Amino acid sequence: MDVFGPTVEFISGPDDPAADFCVMRGVVPPGVVVPLHSHDDDEDFLILAGTQQVLVEDAHGLGWRDLHAGDYVHIPGGIVHAHRNVSDEPVVDLIITSTRLGRFFRELARPDVGMRGPLTPEDLGQLIALSAKYGYVLGTPEQNAAVGIELRVA
Repeated sequence: MDVFGPTVEFISGPDDPAADFCVMRGVVPPGVVVPLHSHDDDEDFLILAGTQQVLVEDAHGLGWRDLHAGDYVHIPGGIVHAHRNVSDEPVVDLIITSTRLGRFFRELARPDVGMRGPLTPEDLGQLIALSAKYGYVLGTPEQNAAVGIELRVA
């Protein structure tokens, strides 16, 4: 499933009412950015291949951290974060998160048809509406620019 650049594939889906989490395989193509956002759901990333930058808060404040194959990062719920692939190779990661966030991805996703261009106004409208429905917070263009992310809409 294409979630506006990255693709995700469920290994353990979000529909089991007894499950507290779901597991996905994610692929972030070169040049793709997931802008600033936050949600109440914890997310765990294990990088399987490639190099990815993750914007996380640590003792020194908000900053970009390089993650390579074999690296792991836990992002607690409620923490502002972003990630981007600034390399020439796809990043493959294992994502463990809540079933609720899994349902958000499924509802947001388009069929995987390969690399797409910038978000269309319709895509952006869908992202904003679904984020509001699930209680997720999106960073403003100014907040994204302050950490080096340029938001592009077609």
